[in-house]
Amino acid sequence: MNFVDTHTHLYLDEFKNDIDQVVKNAIECGVTKLLLPNIDSSTSDSMLNLCKNYPENCFPMMGIHPCSVKKDSIESEVQHIEKMLSENKFIAIGEIGIDLYWDKTSLDLQKEIFIHQIKLAIKYKLPIVIHVREAFKEAITIVENLNCDQLSGVFHCFTGNNNDAKRIIDLKNFYLGVGGVLTFKNSGLDKVIKQIPLDKIILETDSPYLAPTPFRGKRNESKYLVNIATKLAQIKDIEIGKIKDVTTFNANKLFNI
Repeated sequence: MNFVDTHTHLYLDEFKNDIDQVVKNAIECGVTKLLLPNIDSSTSDSMLNLCKNYPENCFPMMGIHPCSVKKDSIESEVQHIEKMLSENKFIAIGEIGIDLYWDKTSLDLQKEIFIHQIKLAIKYKLPIVIHVREAFKEAITIVENLNCDQLSGVFHCFTGNNNDAKRIIDLKNFYLGVGGVLTFKNSGLDKVIKQIPLDKIILETDSPYLAPTPFRGKRNESKYLVNIATKLAQIKDIEIGKIKDVTTFNANKLFNI
């Protein structure tokens, strides 16, 4: 059983000059499944083209990133994802959510589009991949209100506290996505994750962002998932093979891959 990078944007321009080598590097490191969250209509084609080139390794999602929720373009963006969902096979609705770091004025619209996409996930029987930045309270409340047996997903790039983690776990069918921040010296995330059951964790890189130590500040790649897994093994005081087996099982179960 190999690793699954549950969140990687390998279709972005940061990889345009060496994408084949980047995918090869990941596979050689044992990271053989690469799950690609969409951003908006501008990234759909490049994402799907990468999946066509690597059908056994790359798997696409469809959604509107909260930072792409703009009043003047949101109608066409919603029409785009609904059209794509009706015409193509995806493993999840994502990435979706709420981001109040860049723009607090669009909160009401972000909430509306987040709710709409959660309902699409229930309709298509797909998990959701949730982006949250400085908006955990707003996002978790929406998911709690809409939660049902048909809804599942992951809070990607989890950086919250013990109470935040408990609320996610209490949703029953949701996971914590753990990435490079876990390796950052002063993040404090290690203390939280130490208390979280391994069967509620999936691994991710969020490439090209948030490269783990000792590559922090450089372009992230899916091969660095092994560094994150190694850190998690140290925190949990268990062998990395156990980390690989459980997190891969979790990812395969959530995304049905």
